[in-house]
Amino acid sequence: MRRFNTTGTCFEDKHYMVNIDERVQQIKKMVDRGDYFCINRGRQYGKTTTLHFLKKALDAEYTVFLLSFEGMSDSSFSSLERCGVAFFEKMQLSVEVGEVPSIENAPKHFLRRVSGNSLFRIKVTESNLERLISDFCKSSSRPIVVIIDEVDQAGNYDSFIKFLGLLRDKFLNRNTRPTFHSVILAGVYDIKNLKLKIRPEEQHQYNSPWNIAAQFDVNMDLTESGIKGMLDDYESDHHTGMNTAQIAKLLSDYTSGYPFLVSRLCQIIDENLDKNWTEAGFLKAVKQLLGETNTLFDDMRKKLDDFPNMRNVITALLFSGEPMTFNAYDKSMDIARMFNFIKSTNGKISVSNRIFETWFYNLFEAEAETAQLPTDTEIIRNASIDKPLFIKDGHLDMKKILERFCVHFNEIYDTKDEKFIEKQGRKFFLFFIKPIINGTGNFYVEAETRDERRMDLVIDYNGEKYVVEMKIWRGESYNERGEQQLAEYLDYYGLEKGYLLSFCFNKNKETGIKEITVQTNRGEKILVEAVV
Repeated sequence: MRRFNTTGTCFEDKHYMVNIDERVQQIKKMVDRGDYFCINRGRQYGKTTTLHFLKKALDAEYTVFLLSFEGMSDSSFSSLERCGVAFFEKMQLSVEVGEVPSIENAPKHFLRRVSGNSLFRIKVTESNLERLISDFCKSSSRPIVVIIDEVDQAGNYDSFIKFLGLLRDKFLNRNTRPTFHSVILAGVYDIKNLKLKIRPEEQHQYNSPWNIAAQFDVNMDLTESGIKGMLDDYESDHHTGMNTAQIAKLLSDYTSGYPFLVSRLCQIIDENLDKNWTEAGFLKAVKQLLGETNTLFDDMRKKLDDFPNMRNVITALLFSGEPMTFNAYDKSMDIARMFNFIKSTNGKISVSNRIFETWFYNLFEAEAETAQLPTDTEIIRNASIDKPLFIKDGHLDMKKILERFCVHFNEIYDTKDEKFIEKQGRKFFLFFIKPIINGTGNFYVEAETRDERRMDLVIDYNGEKYVVEMKIWRGESYNERGEQQLAEYLDYYGLEKGYLLSFCFNKNKETGIKEITVQTNRGEKILVEAVV
């Protein structure tokens, strides 16, 4: 029986997987053009699986070497000569184990002479490496394509940077000096950032030893329709009664198509939750995923520690509500994008998916408690103490939550200045809500409503949704527009009641709770408003 896979390459006969034929054909077009390019995406983004299927698609027309630098020793990169030897040895091993079925006798014999130990061995030196590559490519009547996976493993070594420079020079002179038809590098770090892997915060600047690389714009996110196709395939085997369209939409909404997250959530439902393919089962899987340790989350935590300026960008993005414009030349933003922690939509950045967003919130809230910062821990402690007041028969009493938050917020922060509240206020409500729903629910902020004035928080708790708009008070007319916006937003979710939390800096403000009714095209909506 096939299963969902979250480790290593996916194979159609062993695993349930999204069809990536269209993606492979887009990449093949780049190979057909003779492009040299990089495929860099975040950890566990389906790169290796894509390369496996790409090689299958290319084998009929090209002699394809799919190599990996994973596990290579330091000695392999001690010099450009050793780098060249290791490169040819990798290709020779690939031939020996049958991974290059289309290779002709002449290039096969050439590799034996370069990599073997016979009397006729061709010695690889720094001075003849460029010529050996040309001789090898001339020996084959078929174009040769080289794919190098896990190229990050070589990012520590100047010799590999020199090797890339040699390939670049050969590319520029390929009309007179035969070379590889196409070279593809795959890894997390893009080429200009390779050295960041070992020296994250040093001031060495971008290194571009491969400025010949074509722009790689192929979308590697899993689409909603693709996810549905995978679930339809699964359902034809298991007959669970799943609404595949509904679950595909939930998976797409929460993961934005991040391959590992899609596969892991499906794996949890299939193997740990007795195939409970319902919305309730899905939300349980989300909770379990966010509570576990795995290689992806471990790597995310490490990257936050390695790149504190990037961490500051993510913290500001989550808590301040200020719109942030993406700038590829802002080093911290560029690195966050490279790791797929953030994405740019219409020029504005947001956390790349709801799972990551919630994981970041959970981490920062836990760190706040550990750090024992009074401005953070006091509101968290009060929420924990009051928690029994907020849960009634498995349902959240959001009105009571807002009432108690107003009380605690005014007690703790009333003396703080406007700038402090405007920057920190929404963070404190997020910290307040976290211990209340912890263990049963989760929340996320809708990216499209995040701006300096407004953030919509969506809480999932025991299968129910609660929408809370957090905003800075900008006058009565603005408040009325916000009420209408929230009411229309409730239509989208099919909800009858919503909640407003306003941070007001008017000294004559009237704090507290009130309920109002707003008319929409689909009827009346009840809004519970809280002002602090």
